[in-house]
Amino acid sequence: MTDDAEAVLEAALEPHEPADAEIAARARVRERATGLTHHEARAVLEAVLADAGDMESADASVRAEAAEWQRIGDLLFDHGGPYAPEIDAYVQGQLTAREHHRG
Repeated sequence: MTDDAEAVLEAALEPHEPADAEIAARARVRERATGLTHHEARAVLEAVLADAGDMESADASVRAEAAEWQRIGDLLFDHGGPYAPEIDAYVQGQLTAREHHRG
């Protein structure tokens, strides 16, 4: 991964009010990532980056998708097991925050 792509992914993970397309992209990634190991998630990230080309000019949903794969790969690096949204503190925090925001 290039330094430019890494900077774009880090920016996509910064706290912000995500657009509906970003939320949907992250949800699709989490669904697809369920059951994957670290190496499998990293392989998908590399494929997403290759397909996207220049991450700086990619639309927000593509950047969100790549950033979520990056985050999940990092989470699984020392996890030792497959990914599950139920054990992902980041996901659980987002869901709790959205629930409070709605209510």
